[in-house]
Amino acid sequence: QVQLVESGGGLVQAGGSLRLSCAASGRTFSRYAMGWFRQGPGKEREFAAAISWSDSTYYADSVKGRFTISRDNAKNTVYLQMNSLKPEDTAVYYCVARSGSYLSKSPYDYDSWGQGTQVTVSS
Repeated sequence: QVQLVESGGGLVQAGGSLRLSCAASGRTFSRYAMGWFRQGPGKEREFAAAISWSDSTYYADSVKGRFTISRDNAKNTVYLQMNSLKPEDTAVYYCVARSGSYLSKSPYDYDSWGQGTQVTVSS
C-alpha cells in the first residue's frame, strides 16, 4: 500500500475549473495504477478517472471530455484537472492506488485510499 494525500479542493462556480493533486509515498509509485473516485451528498461512491503507470487513461462517461487525469512519477503525484464544472460534480474526491497496470472502475480493486478533498460547485 501507499499513503495518499489529496489537495486542491474548494468552492467554484459552475463552468469553472479546479485541479486536484494527490501526493503518494513509496518508492514504487511508478508501478501503481492511480485513480480518482467521488462521493456526492446522498450518493454512492463512483469512479471518475484512472491512469496506469504507462499513462493509459480511463474515464467515467460523466466526466469524459471535461476532466483530465495525469501523473508525474518524478514527484510521486497524480492530478485531476477538472474543467467546465457542474453542480452535480459536487462531491468528496478520493485518490486511490493499486499495484499493477489494470485500470478498474470498481472501488474494491483499489487498496490504498486518501482521506478525500471536498469539491463544491455552485450554480
